[in-house]
Amino acid sequence: MELSFILNELGEERENYFNAVSPPIIQSSNFTFNTVTDLRQAMADEFDTNLYSRGQNPTLSILRKKLAALDGADDALVFSSGIGAISVPLLALLKSGDHIVAVENPYSWTIKLFKEFLPKFGINTTFIDGTVYDNFETAVIPQTRLIFLESPNTFSYELQDIKKIAKFARSRGIVTMIDNSYCSPIYQQPISMGIDLVAQSATKYIGGHSDVVAGVLTGSRELIRQIFDHEFMNLGPAISPHSAWLLLRGLRTLPLRLQRSFESTGVITKWLQAHEHIQQLIWPFSESFKQTQLAHEQMQGCGGLFSFSLKNSSFKKIEAFCNNLQHILLAVSWGGHESLILPSIASISEQEYTATDERLQLIRMYVGLEDTGYLIQDLQQALAKI
Repeated sequence: MELSFILNELGEERENYFNAVSPPIIQSSNFTFNTVTDLRQAMADEFDTNLYSRGQNPTLSILRKKLAALDGADDALVFSSGIGAISVPLLALLKSGDHIVAVENPYSWTIKLFKEFLPKFGINTTFIDGTVYDNFETAVIPQTRLIFLESPNTFSYELQDIKKIAKFARSRGIVTMIDNSYCSPIYQQPISMGIDLVAQSATKYIGGHSDVVAGVLTGSRELIRQIFDHEFMNLGPAISPHSAWLLLRGLRTLPLRLQRSFESTGVITKWLQAHEHIQQLIWPFSESFKQTQLAHEQMQGCGGLFSFSLKNSSFKKIEAFCNNLQHILLAVSWGGHESLILPSIASISEQEYTATDERLQLIRMYVGLEDTGYLIQDLQQALAKI
């Protein structure tokens, strides 16, 4: 299916809404029926029916079709946050006594989900270095029901061999799930590599304007329906029609924004790597990246997210650099039009800082849509002050 068709036409039956170019926001919580029989049928099957917007909604239905097609999946569910798109499926598919194998250092709230929340229900997780394939085979036990990947990781960008892991998991009857927020469907398609469920934070590149929080899950119709019919409907993580419309708006320019961010990041990372105050830089498409061959095999491009560290780094030096930036904003998340900076030390106190811990020295930058010269000038003046 052509990308342009997905983004501009799929699911948009314009004759049903006055031939408007932009889909309408069906801002209704409830929908009526002509007969009790029709109502009864809708109540028996909310997955394909507009009954109550906690489940489905016409604006949301257009979005689901596009998101599923982008991933090459049968269907999609949209959640009120990215962590919702990870948490709800796990609650739906796992039970007490089940075991998860997960890559180490995933998204912070995913770590809390695995370490603090799921153990309350008797579901335990083994964390492994996912860059080494053999670790997956070693960590799997008879109770393993799910393998969780995040490739690339969104702070230090470790990759996993997606095809190889998916093939192994299927041979053992284990469900695979990946957080694909870093690449988006434009630059990586895990479904085509054998992954069962793909989650991503739609807050990032899908929305693209830093004005909506949402998550996406795609996969087979069987798995998506299983998740929808029980945990999704019971926990109520649906997004509003207006949020669905904002995501549809974001999809229109998704390829253009990603391309701009990708190309600008190539320029900025090259400049930073040559700077006298930079110790290391980590970006999957840089020549120095230790898994560069796998990155080019699995990914068609890279987003605008990378990390670097300063020479002779210290807690105060990192803080001073970030505080001195004048145009690059200090904030979490990424994927919008604005460039952002996030130091790893933002999550700890100075007393917790250890100079020998390289992860604590990392500063993550997201490159937005500004001119590269404008951003380099800001980085230059901030580096000069330290």
